[in-house]
Amino acid sequence: MANHLDLEEQEQLDQLKHFWNTWGTLISSVLLVVAGALAAWNGYQYWLTRQAIQATALFDAVEMAANTGDAVRLEQAYADLRNQYAGTTQAGQAGLLVAKTHANKGNLDAAKSALAWVADHAADEGYKSVARLRMVGILVDENAYDEALKQLASPFAVEYAAVVADRRGDVFAMQGKKQEAIAEYSRAYKDLPDNVEYRRLVEVKLNALGVQPQVVAAATEAAK
Repeated sequence: MANHLDLEEQEQLDQLKHFWNTWGTLISSVLLVVAGALAAWNGYQYWLTRQAIQATALFDAVEMAANTGDAVRLEQAYADLRNQYAGTTQAGQAGLLVAKTHANKGNLDAAKSALAWVADHAADEGYKSVARLRMVGILVDENAYDEALKQLASPFAVEYAAVVADRRGDVFAMQGKKQEAIAEYSRAYKDLPDNVEYRRLVEVKLNALGVQPQVVAAATEAAK
């Protein structure tokens, strides 16, 4: 019986040796790749967390400087955040805050510079869209209508489509292009939900141009 068990054990050992000789190198390689991937993933997650913490600290410094009116500290903290952590959401947030701070003080060139950076480099598409819309607001105040239209022709996050149409309508209206303004306002009115107060504002603009948007919408539906 002992000899029989020894033979079985020896046969199993021989099969195991054959299997390992055939597949051992591949299995070891796969395990090394998996272990390396896990280590890299954990390292990446640690790096992201560290980046977010440091970016948040710098954003807090930007916010504090904006609240206290410390222009030197504002620019220093914002420059550090923009240069070292440009890929974080905090960098986009800080750019919008810096632009607002400068705009409130009448420093429109500095405001436009901050907005341009956010529009070109922010990690979040929503922040890019907000930056472009705020840039349009400044350009309209400066009567730079062609530049405003160029900004409005830039890519925007899809959820801003109605707002972009409304702002484009504003520019056309200021240029005296009534039909183009009506077309853009009508597009904005159609795309905005019924329960959004913004839609009432667009309706007022259309009424001022002699258009009843409800009548136009009803006629469009009837023609379908």
